[in-house]
Amino acid sequence: MFLAHIPWPFDIVIIFVMGAIIGSQVNLGIYRLAAYNKRLISPWSATPEGVPRRNWLDCIPIIGWLRLQRESEQLGDGFWLRPLLIEICMAFGFSYLYVCEMSGQLAVLPTVLPNVLEAQFLTHVLLFSLLTVATFIDFDEKTIPDEITVYGTLLALILICAFPVIRPMETIKGAAEFLVLNSPNRPWPESLSEQWGLAVGCLCFFGWSVAIMPKTVTLRRGPVKAVVYMFVSAFRYGKNWLAMAAIGCAAIAGVWYYLRDTDHWESLLTGLVGMAFSAGMIWSVRAVGWLALRKEAMGFGDVTLMGMIGVFLGWQSAILVFFLAPFSAVLIAITQTLFSGKRDIAFGPYLCLGAVFIVCRWPVVWDVWAKDYYLLGWAIPQMLGFSLIAMGGMLSLWRIFESWLYPE
Repeated sequence: MFLAHIPWPFDIVIIFVMGAIIGSQVNLGIYRLAAYNKRLISPWSATPEGVPRRNWLDCIPIIGWLRLQRESEQLGDGFWLRPLLIEICMAFGFSYLYVCEMSGQLAVLPTVLPNVLEAQFLTHVLLFSLLTVATFIDFDEKTIPDEITVYGTLLALILICAFPVIRPMETIKGAAEFLVLNSPNRPWPESLSEQWGLAVGCLCFFGWSVAIMPKTVTLRRGPVKAVVYMFVSAFRYGKNWLAMAAIGCAAIAGVWYYLRDTDHWESLLTGLVGMAFSAGMIWSVRAVGWLALRKEAMGFGDVTLMGMIGVFLGWQSAILVFFLAPFSAVLIAITQTLFSGKRDIAFGPYLCLGAVFIVCRWPVVWDVWAKDYYLLGWAIPQMLGFSLIAMGGMLSLWRIFESWLYPE
């Protein structure tokens, strides 16, 4: 680690510049990874037709967008304003985050080593960058690209296995510890370091791989045929994903075989279960919403997005993110309905906002408020199950009310 050894204020200047550069690449990702409306707006992309050729000065973060105002006639008035604000916000935001993290304001204890704080800061920069791209594409197109969530998940699994110190932290008997699968209960169960733990890890990864495969599902010929069609189409169209599943499970087995008594295995298994649990939670909501409303209530991009958040932050944080997101989403939904009449919103951005809030308020959220609730153990998934049933009933009532309010 090197940032902690650079004297102040030069480290802040470096972070500011780094944030602006990352912001420029985030803007590139927003326009390049869009599914339906890919636009050559970023100066890092090819020059659009009818626009004078751009030069290296246009690629300078923040300043470049001020220069690109000259293209407003071809690309639209104010096209440069949002990307400019994104780069400014990321430059100042990452600088502020760095100050907070390295000063120990976001640490559970003031005794946490600087190299650990720096590793966590860099991890949060990566997470926030991925979430920003997902947020603005979801705002624009009501979709989240797999290039962000799927590859982000794979990258997160590699990172938490290689560097266990990037996981969230908690206090155990006055000492700082890293969040694990059974937190806040301790110690780590020995069974999770044996064949049982390997089976759980491989099952989580294989299930996630199958879920994201391209496949066809239809219920027109009954549930049995639906399952057959799903697996046949997955094998036909998803051979690359099956190969990824096999390679991933082999890698998991290798980590378990050589490192099962180390923090690396604990971290990897924690991330795998966090991925499967978080994605499964959103998928369950999606399924219940479809059954109750007879229409898609949540996109599959939200499922893969939540899986990525679960790897970075753990299944415990994912539950908190999921219950925080609606509080901000409902305000936007009501305002949007009143002023525009539109009743559909992109839910992904509010999952992202919830994740950012959890990271920035983690010591208070976990150690002061949420930690004791997680001592309930297996009662937690039972309560989530009852919540899903209650949600299904409420959505069914809403569908009836909506049919009265908006008759076809």
